[in-house]
Amino acid sequence: MVACRLPHFPKQGYKHGGVKVILPREQSGHSYHRLKESFKATPMFEDKTWKLSPHAWPITQSELDEINLLGQACLDFHKALEILYLRSSDGKKLLRNKDLIASWVADYLDRGKPHHLIRHGCCKFSRGQLPSVIRPDLLLTDSGFALTEIDSVPGGIGLTAFLNQLYSEVNDNVIGRGDLILGRFYQALAAKAPDKHAPLITIVVSDEAATYRPEMVWICEEMQKQGKRVYCCHPDDVYPLGDVLHVSIDGNPEKVDVIYRFFELFDLPNLKTTPYFFEALKQEVVELTPPMRAFQEEKLSLGLFHHGMLKDFWRENLPKRSLSALAKTIPKSWVMDHTPLPPTAVLDGPLVGGQPIREWSDLSEASKKERNLIIKISGFHETAWGARSVIFGSDSSKEEWREGIEQAVQMSGSHLHVLQEYRKPKRFTHPVFADPENTFEMQGRLRLCPYFFVQGDKAELVGILATFCPADKKIIHGMRDAAMLPCQLVAD
Repeated sequence: MVACRLPHFPKQGYKHGGVKVILPREQSGHSYHRLKESFKATPMFEDKTWKLSPHAWPITQSELDEINLLGQACLDFHKALEILYLRSSDGKKLLRNKDLIASWVADYLDRGKPHHLIRHGCCKFSRGQLPSVIRPDLLLTDSGFALTEIDSVPGGIGLTAFLNQLYSEVNDNVIGRGDLILGRFYQALAAKAPDKHAPLITIVVSDEAATYRPEMVWICEEMQKQGKRVYCCHPDDVYPLGDVLHVSIDGNPEKVDVIYRFFELFDLPNLKTTPYFFEALKQEVVELTPPMRAFQEEKLSLGLFHHGMLKDFWRENLPKRSLSALAKTIPKSWVMDHTPLPPTAVLDGPLVGGQPIREWSDLSEASKKERNLIIKISGFHETAWGARSVIFGSDSSKEEWREGIEQAVQMSGSHLHVLQEYRKPKRFTHPVFADPENTFEMQGRLRLCPYFFVQGDKAELVGILATFCPADKKIIHGMRDAAMLPCQLVAD
């Protein structure tokens, strides 16, 4: 790769993937030294490194429109998923004019969960509760966006807010520029408080999720500078006085109005304060978001979207625009349930040698081209986040692929896995710093993580985190060789 001095990128634009990105003349890229100083001065980034770029990632208006549509579609999907789950749990018909009953849906979504958590997710006071933050993970392929996951307990909120602030210093077109994320995040949480005047909000981060504690501390400190009563704490810091939950602020007990949960539900047995949370919610003396409804956090819901028996359900319960957007972007996905079939039956799954399969183990004989598939655990497990359970078939040896299938089958009684079609992200180039004075055109692949905050029936886009990984990386996630960037709006 040939390095070039930063001044060679004129203030009015630069090349991006062979396309000229036009910027207003008064806007130039960020300097290497300013970026380094900002990251070094923020504890959030201690021991974290990645590639730096002078420019935010360019998003066209048409791409932005599609991302906004997908955000609303994800919210609509969550609403429909709740209807599907509750009707399945109650043994009710899924459709208005057909006798379709599918108790297996609730079985899938409840599998491996403790009974008290299942009951909590179905109880009257939990109904209608949806995540406050929704983040779809989007890969940009030659055929458009591929939506690989819908995360309702997403990391990266603080990171994206910080990057938006930083790049807004030199770019008025950053999506979610300035303090928009902080302001909208606070509004979404404060709106849940019974008393809207100066509620006390706690962001509770468990030890298992400690990687993300620095960014949550940063969020709270930034909000406190604005006079907001928002604090980051450990689950052990929350305690009951009577029926009401409190935390100690400057040595004094203060009643908690809203808890933002930043811990996974599989982690609940490790938190000694878990019983207090459930009791306070039952007594309706605190608000907690995202709600502790395990069915909302299962990746297998994308497999349910593609399930042949449920097509009419989604058609009946999703707005047409949302149904179309999701059908276009969600890769074909299957739930790897190990259930014996009658002799004449075959699985709804990928073909091997042009033939349908009868058992998931038949996939071990798939050719490398046929293994253009991803296996990942669905949820409620310590490996269900951060790409830790992901097996990419065409990038694995035949033995690794076979072992991944065997593990998914063996665990299916308590932890289901999802098999998903892999849509290869397209190649881009984007300027990154080679050293403090020079940049080069890095070749790579892209994941976009747009953050939507839910207010009533609307999902509002507040920022987009771009992860730009080297082209040889098959699974895109934050790494030292990647660039982590906010996004900017550019002309089509």
